[in-house]
Amino acid sequence: MAKNINYAQAEELLEQEFRWAEEAYAAGQPPPVSVHVQEITRALFETATQSYREALLGCALVRLLVPDADIRSPYANQGENAFSGRSLDEKVVNPFLVSKRIPCSRGPYLAVFRRNIRFVPETRQGLKDKSAYDAFLDYITELEHADTEQVRTLLRYLLYRFVELREREATIQVKRLPRISLEQYRLITEHLLSQRSGGAIPVLLVSALLESISRIFELGWSIQSQGINVADSAAGVGGDVTVLDKDGVVRMVLEVTERRIDRERVESTFHNKLTDEHDYLFAFVREEPTQEARQFARLLFAQGHEMGFIRIGDWVYYNLATVGSRGREIFQQVLIEQLEQASATVKMMWNDAIDNLLKSA
Repeated sequence: MAKNINYAQAEELLEQEFRWAEEAYAAGQPPPVSVHVQEITRALFETATQSYREALLGCALVRLLVPDADIRSPYANQGENAFSGRSLDEKVVNPFLVSKRIPCSRGPYLAVFRRNIRFVPETRQGLKDKSAYDAFLDYITELEHADTEQVRTLLRYLLYRFVELREREATIQVKRLPRISLEQYRLITEHLLSQRSGGAIPVLLVSALLESISRIFELGWSIQSQGINVADSAAGVGGDVTVLDKDGVVRMVLEVTERRIDRERVESTFHNKLTDEHDYLFAFVREEPTQEARQFARLLFAQGHEMGFIRIGDWVYYNLATVGSRGREIFQQVLIEQLEQASATVKMMWNDAIDNLLKSA
């Protein structure tokens, strides 16, 4: 009898590791794998035969969930250590890829891997892209010889490359609603800020809010923003978001951060970035600045400098309350404009936030 697979557990594992892969991709930090694994994975994601990488994703899941299963035997009638690759794909892998807007086939076991085949060299003869199949077998071998943590890393690397594939090839439409209430914006913002986006989401919210304030009150501000991991000096600005007035004078600079703010960071900002001509704000997501950081900021204020701390979620909520319904309409308009230029991962995070909102309505 073939090995049983807990499909709910497989789905949960895939979701969990994909979130990790999205965060790693946003931060530009792929899982550490050998040069050989990088090379064979490149072949798997360059081939027009999608089935190889999709079937491989199922094999990696099985290797984690049922370690004694034979991942070269994807048909239930192939022995007591075999597994049903088609069932796993139809119940878990393919729906997952579709839901994440990742380009994929209708299923590897409906296309390339039919007729009771096994993942062995002899299968190569009947396939079109033989070199990519060789890479597929090499990855199978890597999975077979890996321990649990190494298998997890190999799974994560596959998912990282799927995220990369989506960024390169997928077309994702940004969802929008006719109206969004103040309370709904609170829920959307909380959901977005709970995601690890390499800082992209916090910067997006901050810059969109400032642009909306400028438009609703006709301030004529110019809002300049950059990737959170881009060096300020390289970009020619003093922070992640810079506000210039209609005369081109810097009025406010914001450092957007997902990390906790300590005294050392405040001191570094004071020595390298702070001037007397504008306010400098640390816009943080979760963790409050340390007491030492706040004390040093108070010391700077006593010396004539302006440095403060704002929690992004609260700041967005209270400003959206202040600008009224028309301001909230403008905020969504600005967000959509910026999201259209954002990565596929960020677009999906926004779409997921809208879906969650509609489900809870």
